[in-house]
Order: sequence, then C-alpha cells, then structure tokens
Amino acid sequence: MATIQLAFDFNRPDSFTVHIPTEVDEYWTAKQRVGHSIHEISYRACYKPQLPAYFINKYCKKGSVVYDPFMGRGTTLIEAQLHGHKVIGNDINPLSITLTSPRLNPPTLADIEKRLSEVDLSFDDNIDPDLFVFFHEDTLREIYGWRTYFQQEKLDKVDAWLQMIACSRLTGHSTGFFSVFTLPPNLAASVNSQRKINERRNQIPEYRDTKALILRKSKQLLRHEFPNNYYRDDALLLTESADNTQQIPDESVDLVVTSPPFLDTVDYEQDNWLRMWFCGIEIESGKIWQLKSLEDWVDRMTGVFVELYRVLKSTGKIAFEVGEVRKGTVLLENAVAKASLDAGFLPEMLMINAQDFTKTANCWGVSNNNKGTNSNRIVILKKDV
Repeated sequence: MATIQLAFDFNRPDSFTVHIPTEVDEYWTAKQRVGHSIHEISYRACYKPQLPAYFINKYCKKGSVVYDPFMGRGTTLIEAQLHGHKVIGNDINPLSITLTSPRLNPPTLADIEKRLSEVDLSFDDNIDPDLFVFFHEDTLREIYGWRTYFQQEKLDKVDAWLQMIACSRLTGHSTGFFSVFTLPPNLAASVNSQRKINERRNQIPEYRDTKALILRKSKQLLRHEFPNNYYRDDALLLTESADNTQQIPDESVDLVVTSPPFLDTVDYEQDNWLRMWFCGIEIESGKIWQLKSLEDWVDRMTGVFVELYRVLKSTGKIAFEVGEVRKGTVLLENAVAKASLDAGFLPEMLMINAQDFTKTANCWGVSNNNKGTNSNRIVILKKDV
C-alpha cells in the first residue's frame, strides 16, 4: 500500500493538503424539477437525483449493488433502482425507511384509491390543542385517525404508501399540504414559530381533505412510467449507525453514493419532529449525529470509512458529497481525505459541480432573488490495494 505523509491541524483545517486532481464543471442539469416523478418527496439537505445518476452511469455495470449509508429520503436508492441495480440503504432515523421503502415498490393508483375509500378516519378521543396552530380541528382529527390507523402491527405496501404520503403532506407552504401556510415541508416549524407566522400573515388554518390530498400527491409521484424491472422488494434497508452495518456482507457493494451529516448544519431530528410524531418514531438522544467540531466529524467519518472499506468490492468506488459548509470557510473535502486515507482509501478526484442559480425565497411572504453559484463537492475514493 502507498504511504502518504499527513499533517492535519484541527484548528486550521486547511493545513492538511492532499494533491488530488480537481475538476470543476456542470456535470448535471441545474433544472430543479428534472428527474423521475417518484423522487418528489421533500427532505432536509437532500441532493437532486442527477447527482447519483451521474455516478451510477459512470461506474456501474448491469446488476451492480449501490449503497447509501446516509440514505435520507432515498434518492440514491431510487435512482439506482431506476437504472436496474440492486440497492442497500441505511439511516439511523427510521423515518428514512418510511419515506423510501414504499417508493421502491409502489402500489397502483387503483389500489391506492380503493384503500382510501375503505379507511375510517373518525377520531373522537382527545387531540393536542397546540397543533391547532397548524391544522383546522377537523383536519387534525383526520390526522389522528391516520396516525391510529398506521399503528397496526404490519403495513402492507398500500398502507405503507399512504403513510409515506400522509407524512410528507403534513405541513408546507401551499394548499397541497394538510396545514396552513408554514415553512417548506422539509422544515417543521415549532409551535411558537408557527404562531408568529400566523400572526404575521393574519391567517387561521382551513379544513383540508386529507384523503383527496393523498390521492393528488400519489398521482403526481406516479405520473412517470417506470422501467419494467423497477418493481421489486429485495432492497436491504437498515437503521444502524453507519460505522456498524454487519448485515451487509463483506465486499458486496460496487458503488457508494452518499452525503453525510455536515458540521452542525442540519438538525434532522428537530426539522422532522412533526413527521416523527405522526409516525410514532422516538429516537434515543444522541443517536442522530449532530457533530459540531471538525475533530469529532473526522473521527466519526473515519469509522464510517473503515466500515465502507469492509463492504466495498476491491474494484468499487465511493462518491462522497460534502457540499459547501459554513460558506466555504471549512473545506470538508480535506477532512474526507484524512478520514478516508486513515481507513485505507485513496482519494482519486475532487469533482465540483458548479451551477448558476437564481434563488427565490418567499417563505415569509417576501420575494428575495439572489444570483450565485450552487456547488456540490464530491470526493471520489477507491481502495488502496
């Protein structure tokens, strides 16, 4: 194995330098809506399907195994399966499986419509009045009805689909959601924050027909045709720490495409508190990584890379996306290089996908157009063998 001398000062992250070939280009489209409709479920800090598609097309052969150790909403898995590959996914938050699994083996619209007509949403028990800041009382009773219905021991594929859609439609900033106008669906406002939004906009929640909205979103997700071999139920989906996934056999993975938790950037538990309540998910404190120091981040990612070294084939590749952190003041690709080298990988290339964009934010009723550059920074790794 090659020996590379390292020098890394955690107080000065740019002090560590590995000379990796770097390419800057627009490797995939900047259009936000290009991609298969089945992807269109919101989740915090998710990347567009064009990112994994690029690496799947570049590195996979027929029937490859594609793995994402931080699968989030399942973008990598769904895109890999659309390309005919077998998939493995992992995320410590069970919400990830709730949002991903039903879209890997979706039911038909006819089955969805039939089940919707059969479900009884009546709920006469107590409901939490704090949630009235989000929902009309009749809507909230339907939500409680859905929540009770999904507490059955094992959901079939139709019920799992309905739960996924209902969970994704809880809150948002249009009439397509169960709630009054609030933050985008990948950011659940707190009760106090929502009170302020309501006061500022002089709004009160109106009734939403949850069954009608579930059917509407189902039609949107299923509007594109699927490849003939897409429908399958052999995905391996785990809820383990990414550094300990013993269910995955040694040297069984051809390609890893993933984006890890960034430095104190996203609080996945807080952002998803309402979805997790709806799905009855409780997570032990500290299990979802919220890493605030670069030293902790490198230490955790080194453990992840050790595990990825075990499961990756000798010919396999890793595409490790780290985006931009703290407005570019911390270059996580340097930290990735250190962590991966310590685990036995060689950084092969740094790819920077740069896109011009115009961002319109009207979450608070204000249009704010800012032009700039949005970049994905991806470190390509291979085994040092």
